[in-house]
Amino acid sequence: MNFKRFDIPDLVLFEPNIMVDNRGLFAKTFTKELFETNGIQLDILESYYSVSAKDVVRGMHFQTPPMEHNKLVYVTQGAVLDVVLDIRKGSPTFGKCFSTILSEENRNALFIPIGFAHGFKSLADNSCIVYNQSSVYAPDHDGGILYNSFGFDWQLEVAPILSPRDLGFESFDRFASPFTYSSNEKKS
Repeated sequence: MNFKRFDIPDLVLFEPNIMVDNRGLFAKTFTKELFETNGIQLDILESYYSVSAKDVVRGMHFQTPPMEHNKLVYVTQGAVLDVVLDIRKGSPTFGKCFSTILSEENRNALFIPIGFAHGFKSLADNSCIVYNQSSVYAPDHDGGILYNSFGFDWQLEVAPILSPRDLGFESFDRFASPFTYSSNEKKS
């Protein structure tokens, strides 16, 4: 596995080892010891996936303390433009976003630490994204930021398909973050 770090602290993209033969392929997406060796603490408590039509935008989601979580996301079918927004007060990259293509072809996975809002745009019909989280879903701690309120270019060619919930999130300029940046932030 190859781990890549970026200008946004704690955000990590990794390329898993893939084994391909005449049967198909096998990919290991998580090894606790290897992640810890690379400074990533992730205790997975919940895992789920979504399947989206092309031009669906989901996000920008997070859970508030004390039910906040790290996420590890990857795509098993199709492709998405994956987007994260740093919402940690005091972070040197507060309000900055990062995006990458996650797809069945590149098989990359993205580790999203606590204090980031996450969303994506589906680039193909039936895109399947898997989420592994360090906490369980808590409706009373469910939060979000309006997808088009923080200056990110979603590269929209048609009107995106969004849920009423996602369209109802407040804009980033009105958002009061419950997250505070710390260089030794809790990683699990």
